Amino acid sequence: MRLVLASNNAKKLVELQTLFAGLAVELVTQGSLGIGEADEPHLTFVENALAKARHAARASGMPAIADDSGLCVAALGGAPGVQSAIYAGEVAGDGDGDGDRESRRRVQDAANNTLLLARMHGIADRRARFVSTLVALRHADDPEPLIALGRWEATLLDAPRGDGGFGYDPLVWIDALGASVAELGAVQKNAVSHRALAAAQMGTLMRNAWSIT
Repeated sequence: MRLVLASNNAKKLVELQTLFAGLAVELVTQGSLGIGEADEPHLTFVENALAKARHAARASGMPAIADDSGLCVAALGGAPGVQSAIYAGEVAGDGDGDGDRESRRRVQDAANNTLLLARMHGIADRRARFVSTLVALRHADDPEPLIALGRWEATLLDAPRGDGGFGYDPLVWIDALGASVAELGAVQKNAVSHRALAAAQMGTLMRNAWSIT
């Protein structure tokens, strides 16, 4: 089955296609079909993922899948949550090149991390989790969306550790691995991450509900 990925992120395409290896699905980004980004006005990951999947399915006339994910910190009532990518407000600039986007992302990540550390200053409860929600639809009006949720339990550090990854990775400590996410290799991270957990659930749902082998 060919599905539209409700994202223009080439890295997410590669990651999810790898996670779905062994499943008879092919992902294509909505950007490659000339489909723009959907609005994400909702307060939960599942609502935003559903909105994105519906948008991509309606615009393409094809089955679609969407991911919405972020970091949830217990002491902050679940924040940054759905605002994880722009927790400190969106950085200025909208260059078209990959270099421009990567540069903006690094600046945005630094601002988000600085704000998160400031808001957690002096707070003893450091429990956090990365959350990924995947929603798949056979068509835009599908009354039975497939919904998979992956939670990666962690502890929030009080200073960055590690040079890898992106986003909040340097601040997120995985107790079970004895390392920050930024200290993990890409292969190891992608094998155990919140998105890997959600993708495994989604694979099972697709096999059972959609009879995809």
